[in-house]
Amino acid sequence: MMNWWFDRGIGGFRMDVISLIGKDVDAGVFEEGPDLHAFLQEMHRETLAGRDVLTVGESWSVTRDTALLYSGRDRAELDMVFQFDHVKAGWDPVLGKFKPRPFDLPRLKSVFDAWQDALADDGWNSLFLTNHDLPRQVSVYGDDGTYRVRSAKMLATVLHLMKGTPYVYQGEEIGMTNVPFTRIDQFRDIETLGLFADQHAAGVTEEAFLEGARANSRDNARTPMQWTDGAQAGFTAGTPWIGVNPNHAQINVAADRADPDGVFAHYRGLIALRRDMPLVQHGRYIPHAPDHSHVWAYERRLGEERLVVVASFADHPVAFDPPAALHVTGTSLSANVTARTSLDGPVTLAPFEAFAIHASPGGAQGA
Repeated sequence: MMNWWFDRGIGGFRMDVISLIGKDVDAGVFEEGPDLHAFLQEMHRETLAGRDVLTVGESWSVTRDTALLYSGRDRAELDMVFQFDHVKAGWDPVLGKFKPRPFDLPRLKSVFDAWQDALADDGWNSLFLTNHDLPRQVSVYGDDGTYRVRSAKMLATVLHLMKGTPYVYQGEEIGMTNVPFTRIDQFRDIETLGLFADQHAAGVTEEAFLEGARANSRDNARTPMQWTDGAQAGFTAGTPWIGVNPNHAQINVAADRADPDGVFAHYRGLIALRRDMPLVQHGRYIPHAPDHSHVWAYERRLGEERLVVVASFADHPVAFDPPAALHVTGTSLSANVTARTSLDGPVTLAPFEAFAIHASPGGAQGA
């Protein structure tokens, strides 16, 4: 089947829960079973070898210790894996996804920093905050109200300028948000409905359950794409299988594309930087200020070339005193508020501000 599609010119495969293919049912081993890597190596040998294609496997069980078994350069298996440590870090350790923990930026940074370090010299990171199983990133990590556009750009800046391959899930490029579900019968996701049936039978009220479901149900990412402000968001002339987010009247492709400073335009700029700059493609990732509760700061280095990225995750102005090693003078590559060409001392960041400064060899390189 894979060869049939490759012969017709497709560019690769995203492989759902690939860590289940080597299961040993009799032994009760389902994740990362005894035949997993033998099967992946067979797949590579019979379908991937000699082709210029991309493969990414999804795994909820992969860890930093096992990631290179899937994607190490000498393993002949996959190019990269989707891992979910950063997602699970936002869930209650006991009650799981339907009881989200308060957002904690240092915790989120620590996961990404650790994965950047683990795959710094071998393997490759997949970079994402949203997919078809996750809530909308602007509603989780940003602000889906007043600062929706700005925070959507901020999140894209942080993710797209890391080392790895960024993935764009439909709708994030225009800043689509979670859905204001008010009744359980508005959901279609079998996971959500099944868990509600169990919890409701145990005495949990519908409203109490909805609080977690509104935050983390997979249906947040599965409502129809919002193309226009018209009926059914321009998605269909009929009745879609799940309701359209009512904010499609304001948030839609047509409106965002008409804005030269819209979210889509910002994504295009970031993608162009990755396409054109070896520094963005291959530069080493160096984190800074890991304990700062509101600011994500890092740099990329390739030889003497530097890219400094600073982003605020706060809905209010934030004072940031960068460490000396982060000081830089150069040119502005990306900004969602004001273009900045230097960072050489304390600054006040606007709500959800993000910027990137590029320093070429011969420019200021920091301490």
